[in-house]
Amino acid sequence: MKTTMRAIVLKSPGPVENLEMKELPMPEPPEGWVRIAVKAFGLNRSELHTRLGLAEGVTFPRVIGIEATGIVDAAPGSDLEPGQPVVTMMGGMGRTFNGGYAEYTIVPRKQVIPFKSELPWEILGAIPETLQTAYGSLTTGLDLQPGQTLLIRGGTSALGLAVTGLAKDLGAKIFSTTRQAGRSQFLKEMGVDHVLIDRGEIKDEVRRLVPGGVDAALELVGTPTLPDTLASTRVHGTVCMAGMLSNQWLVPNFYPIGYIPKGVRLTGYGGSSADLPGEVLQDYLNKVAAGTIKLAPPKVYKFTEQDVRQAHADMENNRVAGKLVVRLD
Repeated sequence: MKTTMRAIVLKSPGPVENLEMKELPMPEPPEGWVRIAVKAFGLNRSELHTRLGLAEGVTFPRVIGIEATGIVDAAPGSDLEPGQPVVTMMGGMGRTFNGGYAEYTIVPRKQVIPFKSELPWEILGAIPETLQTAYGSLTTGLDLQPGQTLLIRGGTSALGLAVTGLAKDLGAKIFSTTRQAGRSQFLKEMGVDHVLIDRGEIKDEVRRLVPGGVDAALELVGTPTLPDTLASTRVHGTVCMAGMLSNQWLVPNFYPIGYIPKGVRLTGYGGSSADLPGEVLQDYLNKVAAGTIKLAPPKVYKFTEQDVRQAHADMENNRVAGKLVVRLD
């Protein structure tokens, strides 16, 4: 029986060098908690915010990571059985208790979702938190309907690409932005109907293509581009802010009447594992396996101190289109 495990610990906010591989005691799950043998975990902007010191309520040192994919190792008092494949996310992971950057993690049963799939671990590791946010943004945040037009501001992000897959499956017409013209063909291959090169303002180009404005828009860049995204949206259309690729999420001196165009609805979305129904996860995995939903190949890193540091540097500098995943072998 193992008594220790390897984990990536953030000793304090700062540069990537503050991420260190440590040998820690094997975590013991109390009643109602589940110990997961982690097979892969995705990287998220939330963890970048934690490393940069922008997250509130985090104590250090901390094993960060707001999601993990793996198999049940122990589940006292639970309906789960050892060996079951599961995903987990949010609920304080990597913030108020140790998270997914580890060989093992323990989490409350309520935030564990079992599934069945033969997809490789690096693909499965790319899905849970991104799918949760994509699904919640399109349903709760935007109430997107088949045949509507959708603008994705920040289209080459992992979340933007996941939204593209779900919205395409729904039958939406998709407009997506990128700051790099060289990524246009990639977005089209992923199902985007119109690619917009984002130089800070796209509303005129959007309204040239859709004179009245799009039905729905998902803001993933943050507050610097939010006014322009609002201006690209029709009266009675909806803009949902669900991401902060710019690391900027506050609007100074916010005056709603002057800030939001008349008749445009502004919402926000941030969910948890409870917001991703198990059947939605399973259906998505089945469609990815069948090829009916396109999933951008993730950038895969090894579970080493050097690779995790490199992954964080790549995320911070926006070097990768799509999801960054660490696989444990």
